[in-house]
Amino acid sequence: MRNKILIVATGGIVGLFGVFLVTMGNPANMGYCIACFLRDISGALGLHRAAPVQYLRPEIIGLILGAFISALFSREFRVVGGSNTLARFTLAFLGIIGMLVFLGCPVRVVLRLAGGDLNALVGLVGLIVGVAIGTMFLKYGYSLGRAIPQNKGSGYIFPIIAIILLVFLLVQPAFIFFSQEGPGSMHAPIIISIGSGLLVGILAQRSRLCMVGGIRDLIFFRDTHLLSGFVAMLVIATIGNILIGNFNLGFEQQPIAHNDGLWNFLGMVLAGLSSILLGGCPLRQIISASEGNTDSVITVLGFIAGAAFAHNYGLAASTKGVSSAGQVAVILGILVVAAIGVLGLQGSKAIGGNINVKNSGRSGTIVS
Repeated sequence: MRNKILIVATGGIVGLFGVFLVTMGNPANMGYCIACFLRDISGALGLHRAAPVQYLRPEIIGLILGAFISALFSREFRVVGGSNTLARFTLAFLGIIGMLVFLGCPVRVVLRLAGGDLNALVGLVGLIVGVAIGTMFLKYGYSLGRAIPQNKGSGYIFPIIAIILLVFLLVQPAFIFFSQEGPGSMHAPIIISIGSGLLVGILAQRSRLCMVGGIRDLIFFRDTHLLSGFVAMLVIATIGNILIGNFNLGFEQQPIAHNDGLWNFLGMVLAGLSSILLGGCPLRQIISASEGNTDSVITVLGFIAGAAFAHNYGLAASTKGVSSAGQVAVILGILVVAAIGVLGLQGSKAIGGNINVKNSGRSGTIVS
């Protein structure tokens, strides 16, 4: 019961901040979007030059530091890694392209729904389909292999990078880019964003909040533990949006969204499939990286690189829709991710291993 309360409370807090941060200056229906925020960080570092989406998002910095502190105090900071690094990077690289075609990560799916954006409902169906396909790979033995203990010092690199980014945010040196217009220029005060990130990082580390994990557990075990956090997020954020007048039910004229249903659907199929093969959504990967998992660090770097590639080559969608290049990228991405899934099946059989999927009660983790 205690774990159930924690996951529901975590989801509710994310939903609350998803609304509150918008009132404080974040883009509409984007109080918390991990994919969008990583894209903005990528732009701030000069990895892409799309001027409207460049900002060192303090929420991500707070998430990392909050989860890191929580893992240390709970003695859950364990430095592991070395499991199919290139495959993880590739899955993340392609997965975030799907998210940027949809214009949001699994968390933003919920926040967009909470704002009345029915395009997100199409994206949610795509996410569920992608997770269901990925779950079939898991059922038949897919695995990226077992992480092994690493040098403890390696686990501190990720939070140190977060501290460096925080210094850059406060000092704003000339080599860091900040948007003067567009979504990147819209942000809550730094102290509020950092504070919300710290709190969500701590709670997410303790609760193991993960939307794709919740859908996976519902399919595998008929277990709603992880998914209950996102139900709480949806309820709280919807109530909040109604109260402040930000609820607009429909497909048209939704903030930072497009209404091309096919590509909203397929973009999130790619996002869901890649996330399942990775073992968690972008939020979960950041939390895991902060706990010392260097494989998850590589995954986060893959998200950042993929976001940069998507904007440098015109793959990311805009409010006008999805480019032909973005459409091709999604189709190729689904094919490549599926191929990695197939190779994961062959690899697990070749080494004589198998994957044991069990419900841990608290986290619903996949144990290989």
